[in-house]
Amino acid sequence: MIEQSRIDKLKEGTATVGFLFNPLSGRIRKRKDAIRRELNEIPNATCREVTSTPEIYASVDAFFQAEIDLLAIVGGDGTVQAVLNHLFATQPTAKWPVLTIIPGGTTNMTALDLGIHGKPEYILRELSKCLLMQTSPILLRRHVLCIEQQGAAKVYGMFFGLGLIARAVIFSQGKIKQLGITGEIYSAIITLGYFAGVLLGRRHGAWAPVQMSIIEENGETRHGTYSFLFASTLNRLLFGMRPYWGQEEAPLHVTFVQQKRKRPLRSLMALLSGRGEVLKEQDGYHSFNSGVLELLINDDYIVDGESYRASSQDGPLRITAVGPINFLGAGSVSS
Repeated sequence: MIEQSRIDKLKEGTATVGFLFNPLSGRIRKRKDAIRRELNEIPNATCREVTSTPEIYASVDAFFQAEIDLLAIVGGDGTVQAVLNHLFATQPTAKWPVLTIIPGGTTNMTALDLGIHGKPEYILRELSKCLLMQTSPILLRRHVLCIEQQGAAKVYGMFFGLGLIARAVIFSQGKIKQLGITGEIYSAIITLGYFAGVLLGRRHGAWAPVQMSIIEENGETRHGTYSFLFASTLNRLLFGMRPYWGQEEAPLHVTFVQQKRKRPLRSLMALLSGRGEVLKEQDGYHSFNSGVLELLINDDYIVDGESYRASSQDGPLRITAVGPINFLGAGSVSS
């Protein structure tokens, strides 16, 4: 199996590495020269700089032709999503290199879930050391979301959101991002601002709820007005949150909140602090794990910070968990 041979090379310290470097990612712009210096010092490595989706696709194809063992994505969640989209569209997972992420974006939820955090240049320095060591790499397996609807290309990623979550992200891309704030501080400003608006009773414009039908794996269908819904295969989200509490053995974590709910302030604090199990379904709070979810909506949604539009005229928006795939995790790349 090709995948195992690549893992063996990582253990032996002989792996070849392809670095996909996006210098326009949020945290990278101010430190790209330092990152380039570190990249130049890494043995058996090839680096390709990318600033657009076509360049990402072309670089991934070039790395495949070179038969690299490890593909390191130096960028944010949007860059990771573009790589996943192209890989799933063009290559069977058995032929994939091992993936890892050097977090350089605005939020970096996928990297943080893998335990990888810190300044990109420091992480690269540690990765360089690990690549030369004869030791077992720390591999983490994660499922990936596949979002599909008739008439549209499949979208792959790690986090799906709509309603309040999607509106906050779309708004922030044009306003807050101009301030140059990145990381979880950036996300905290957006999240707290939007939840404050909800608690103050705002229900229009950026705070408008979403009308949708939710079709669960068991065939049960819910129709209603919801403040937000999100689905993810990540174990933790921003600020270390795990705001889902389903007990089912399935990779897709789903949480959604009805517009009319009881005790909004106390309940939202429980949700954000990871104590969602105290919330009751009869009060408007829902969470479960599943292998598939279908939605009938006419609204915007986001996948890893990138926005899309769904129309119920095209049938249900279907979300499934595919994979899992191998990531090189913390301990192998973190400082």
